[in-house]
Amino acid sequence: MRVVVHGSELAAATAAAALCSVGHQVTWMPHADFRWESLASADWLISEPGLKDQILAGEDSGQLTIVDEVPTDTDADVHWLALSPDQRESAESYVRQVPGRQSTPLIIVNNSTFPVGQTEKLEALLGHAGQVAVALPDRIEEGRAWETFTRPAHWLLGSEDEWGTRQIRELLRAFNRRHEVFQLMPRRAAELTKLAINGMLATRISFMNELAGLADSLAVDVEYVRQGMGADTRIGFEYLYPGCGFGGPNFSRDLMRLADVQHSTGRESHLLEHVLDINEGKKETLFRKLWNHFKGELEGRTVAIWGAAFKPGTARIDHAPVLTLLEALWAQGVTVRVHDPAALHALGELYPDHPQLVLCEGDFYSACEGADALMLVTEWKCYWNPDWRRLLQALKTPLVLDGRNIYDPAYVASRGFVYRGIGRRA
Repeated sequence: MRVVVHGSELAAATAAAALCSVGHQVTWMPHADFRWESLASADWLISEPGLKDQILAGEDSGQLTIVDEVPTDTDADVHWLALSPDQRESAESYVRQVPGRQSTPLIIVNNSTFPVGQTEKLEALLGHAGQVAVALPDRIEEGRAWETFTRPAHWLLGSEDEWGTRQIRELLRAFNRRHEVFQLMPRRAAELTKLAINGMLATRISFMNELAGLADSLAVDVEYVRQGMGADTRIGFEYLYPGCGFGGPNFSRDLMRLADVQHSTGRESHLLEHVLDINEGKKETLFRKLWNHFKGELEGRTVAIWGAAFKPGTARIDHAPVLTLLEALWAQGVTVRVHDPAALHALGELYPDHPQLVLCEGDFYSACEGADALMLVTEWKCYWNPDWRRLLQALKTPLVLDGRNIYDPAYVASRGFVYRGIGRRA
């Protein structure tokens, strides 16, 4: 098929690369706010495993063409929109100007997180028979974008048009061979379901974080509670890990979008608001543990942080817990030494030449030299099994604040450290 992909999101880059890799002729037009010239060097694209190579391979094969403007004589079978939530007007303008010029059959794929009902509005902008819009909500995971697109576990397909459904099935047939991955439903239902899934996952995380706080106050190791809950088949283990808060450009944004949807219908979203409040509060958990340990005497101290990205496998720091943590530490006169395998550039761009911020590249033990505490914020694999002897020598105070509960409290204590996790302690 002839496919035009529009957008500068990770979803757009992944769709363009994946669709051309299975023989579709793809034209990719990044959004005007983020053209390919700057997109090509973006940290999040470079750090995404294999994605940049797949894009370059598509260009070399001739199956992928990257343009600033779609040619006026374009006659595409599919227009794939993967734009950010704040680019809804751009999506409407694009549909009027590009697919709107076509008189032949086409499919608009709304792969963006827009308000519920937007797919129908996009279809209304089309003026010819055989032109329809379907909702295919973005389900890819940062750090595993190529894998989650090409080997999907589940796709939500919102379509009320039989021909449109068949076209999408054909478009993505190469990625639907292991088992049936499409769940067909009306367009509005698909749009709402995507938001609801992330809302449920966030609620589970926030509930576990609340339990971790309760466990702390009752001198209970929350790991026993997590294991017990997960063993109940009605609950399971997914998203039951307490931590120092979640972030990311999509997860947090989808929650706020879902809250907005509820508000627009006249319903108050007390639960979602509470979930968001819990999450924002959890981002300061490690700071509060540091404060309690030193009895508020933080002025002039140095803290090492391992991990700045909002999750392992990405260079993004959007809504990341480290941002809240940094602001709290700096307000108390603390110097912070940060190591991250991928996100230091983004952190440096956000805080250029900050006097209380030291970015430590390469050896992650260098961030700990002379520090009064180590905070584990993002659970990159390189941090899971440190050289405890070397770490003890590097730290001024042997205090480990584990924001992801990746270490065994008893073992860390046996190596001479004071350990504090989320609902866990030695």
